[in-house]
Amino acid sequence: MSIIAGQGDAARSLALLWGGAEAGSGRTAPGPKPALSVAAVVAAAVEVADEGGVAALSMRAVADRLGRSSMTLYTYVPGKAELVDLMYDRAHAELPGAYPLDDGWRAAATAWAADLRALYLRHPWLLQVSYARPVLGPCEQRVMEALAGVLFATGLPASTLRAAAASLFDLVRGGARTRAEARLAAAATGVADTEWWAERAARLGEVAPDFAERFPLSVRLSAGDNAVTAGAPATWEERMDTTHAAGLALLLDGLEAAAEGRPGGVSPR
Repeated sequence: MSIIAGQGDAARSLALLWGGAEAGSGRTAPGPKPALSVAAVVAAAVEVADEGGVAALSMRAVADRLGRSSMTLYTYVPGKAELVDLMYDRAHAELPGAYPLDDGWRAAATAWAADLRALYLRHPWLLQVSYARPVLGPCEQRVMEALAGVLFATGLPASTLRAAAASLFDLVRGGARTRAEARLAAAATGVADTEWWAERAARLGEVAPDFAERFPLSVRLSAGDNAVTAGAPATWEERMDTTHAAGLALLLDGLEAAAEGRPGGVSPR
């Protein structure tokens, strides 16, 4: 189940996102320096979500990890909605702010996609936060700025690159979600993907012996994936990685063709 970002108080959320710890100190009078900070609260919340997903996230759970009361946290963060925005943005701070173009824009785009996918797999709870409404934080925006720096190197107009950027985000996020969910399914059920597919395929052959005749194109489409070839991916996750890489290459092929076919366009090298 997805969480919609940006549900908290807009003024407080944006002030916390862009104003740093001072925006959420909650102190208006002189006194001892607070023992906690917004950054510490967010870091603890990320740890909670890393371990149990957003379902495990609550102000109480974060407070327990910090050894404090829930009420103490409200001094720094107004509530869970604002906390989710801060967590989401903070996680994206792990990504580079720019990518070198020494080897061309295509290599840079591939590196950007790899880094973003790795971020999602390190923090799979990010995939539970809907991308329908961005949190509008500086770290999240820096990821887009880095991609824009790569894409504008193609020489294509912004109208074309907006579609390319959206497609790249969707491809990376969708592939990471499938991989993360496959990992979760195996952990939650205790049944490995290869074992699950083997049993279902055998049962399907029993109940639908004419499957290949009824769905010949589907069988044809999956034939290459089932082929045993030298160097083929050994695990289900490796197969998903290979599929992702192939999909990304196809998308970049299209972008490359558009760039080379337009005056002012730049080849990937």
